[in-house]
Amino acid sequence: MAHRNSSRRSKAKAKTILRLPDLEQSKTAVLHSLGAASSQESYGHAIDEFIGWYCSEPRLAFNRTVVLRYRFFLEQRKLAPSTINVHLAAVRRLAYEASDTGLLSPELAAGIRRVKGAKRLGVRLGNWLTVEQSRSLLSQHQANSLRGKRDRNPDKY
Repeated sequence: MAHRNSSRRSKAKAKTILRLPDLEQSKTAVLHSLGAASSQESYGHAIDEFIGWYCSEPRLAFNRTVVLRYRFFLEQRKLAPSTINVHLAAVRRLAYEASDTGLLSPELAAGIRRVKGAKRLGVRLGNWLTVEQSRSLLSQHQANSLRGKRDRNPDKY
């Protein structure tokens, strides 16, 4: 009987619409779960952007459909697929944390988890060196500098 009541209590707390305090609490949990400072920074930025977008439209449920709409919004901004995928990974992590703390139902978090990232199509653009240009560049090392020694003999350092 006690298990049934606690199950009802946690389901009663789970929400479909998360408000700013709920999102901030989940964001803090996400950032504390990341070890690298660079990950904390990129996820923090991505989550802040999502929260700004999410809170700009009142009464949006935090579910798979909303995250698909957010992906479409990011694509409309002409962001690189890798940037979109970092944003979506941060939003998925936000959903995990909200679900783990009982703020979001596990079913809604599972739906958000299933949102696919942006596809990386085509070839990367840029000015690539030819094999001969690469060899020429590598042969121009400064043998008397530490960096030159490192670049010439990477196995020794």
